[in-house]
Amino acid sequence: MLIRIHIFFVLPFLFTSIPNYWLHYNSTQEDRILLNKTYYFNKSGNDNNDGSKDHPLKSISKLNTIHLAPGDAIYFNGGDTFEGSILFDSSKSGTAALPILIGSYGNGKAAISSGNLSAITIYKSNNIHISNLKCVGSGRKNGNTKEGVIVMESNNVIIDSLDISRFQKAGLLIYSSIWITTRHIYAHDNGAAGITVEGNLSKKDSREIYIGYCRSENNPGDPTNLTNHSGNGIVVGHCTKVTIEYCEATNNGWDMPRVGNGPVGIWGYEADSLVIQHCLSYRNKTSPGAADGGGFDLDGGVTNSIVQYCLSYENQGAGYCIFQYWEASPWYNNVFRYNISVDDGLVSDGVAGVYVWNSSGDENQFHDCFFYNNSIFNSQRAAILFSEKSKRKQFSFYNNIFVGEDSLMIGDKGSDVFMANDWWSITKKFNIEGLYDFSTWASRNNKEIIDGKIVGLNTDPKFENRANKMPTSATDIQLFDQYRISKNSLLRVNGLDLQRLEGIETGDLDFNRQSAPVKGIGASF
Repeated sequence: MLIRIHIFFVLPFLFTSIPNYWLHYNSTQEDRILLNKTYYFNKSGNDNNDGSKDHPLKSISKLNTIHLAPGDAIYFNGGDTFEGSILFDSSKSGTAALPILIGSYGNGKAAISSGNLSAITIYKSNNIHISNLKCVGSGRKNGNTKEGVIVMESNNVIIDSLDISRFQKAGLLIYSSIWITTRHIYAHDNGAAGITVEGNLSKKDSREIYIGYCRSENNPGDPTNLTNHSGNGIVVGHCTKVTIEYCEATNNGWDMPRVGNGPVGIWGYEADSLVIQHCLSYRNKTSPGAADGGGFDLDGGVTNSIVQYCLSYENQGAGYCIFQYWEASPWYNNVFRYNISVDDGLVSDGVAGVYVWNSSGDENQFHDCFFYNNSIFNSQRAAILFSEKSKRKQFSFYNNIFVGEDSLMIGDKGSDVFMANDWWSITKKFNIEGLYDFSTWASRNNKEIIDGKIVGLNTDPKFENRANKMPTSATDIQLFDQYRISKNSLLRVNGLDLQRLEGIETGDLDFNRQSAPVKGIGASF
């Protein structure tokens, strides 16, 4: 429920690979040694030295005066702390074959301690590779007012294995940039967000961006932002072709300094061709009395995008948010499939595993959502919540499992299509709108019916291994064996063949990337 300033086909970008320029590291080492220079920095060095490993330089202020050529490398001594702020501008760029490298040498990561400033800024610079550093600010409430690492109006930048903390804004900001790869970023204890992608006004401002194997943790909120959400895990906006995969977001948003629209673990807005897959978002929060605090969200202006193979649990807001805010561009043609939600929506206004909201008041601004083969389990709240403001059209829910504590659905189901879903109320067996008989509800509302025959189910899914420990790493969720459907369950054979009946390319893989039954109901088999 965020006020943002901000398919019938398989999307061609679903399994975006790492850009080819990632491979240039090894292929150019010999050229770099022969033609270019490596500068070493050590706290015991001297800025009058030549920068060799035996005679290292000392300060970031010296680094900022060096004219760097393509293929040059800068290495900071691991374990040392260097005070200052690194700036790369248009005068410091590499080439695809000879990028400029920045990193650590020796044992461990070197730390860039930037105080109240950003640690690293890359502005209108190209072909820069940064790896294996710590970037530390003075603290979101202790004087820092900046992002930790900024990539702005730049191309072909790789950022790998950075630990970014104690900045008031985002730990990592990618702004109006193209072909950016980020991997193994640990963004924690920042204010506005762990990782942010943004642009000026257009979805084309930032594009071709990969965010993989990153963790955004304990980014509580920006204490100076009193008008909009803060405390997000990973948030991307005004962008095209962004892939977020194998990432985690947890314990974010708990100190947003306002009551109103709130943060989400991993989400996008004003984005086209966004893929969020194999990610984990759990125990995210919002400030007391505020909205949101959910797991995943395709928000205002998102088009042609997908959330798949993700796990959300114990977030204060809904696990999967489907939102359109006033003045956003149209939201359409988006997919949620093979996801799992467990006990989300326990605190904020999104009191369900899935939450649908549209403040635009116009169904033509909010249409064509395909929600299939998801497992939504909520032992304390509802499975689905439709806000009083949720006008929409052509929303379709197929082959899902919806389990709620009592009432399974809250709000106006509208003209949405519900087919071959399994509904189970833990306390009532079935309860929607005070109707306790599934067949009666289906007949009165013309839901779960094809050619006069009921195709939905009202049976306990009897998930396997529910007592097992929940994962805390995205790389572990492929092995997550909870909430599976047993081998002899009716839910393996009573769903719809979506390819044959509706022309939907389902991808054929379940939550665990195993072969999915053609007529399976739920996310994991």
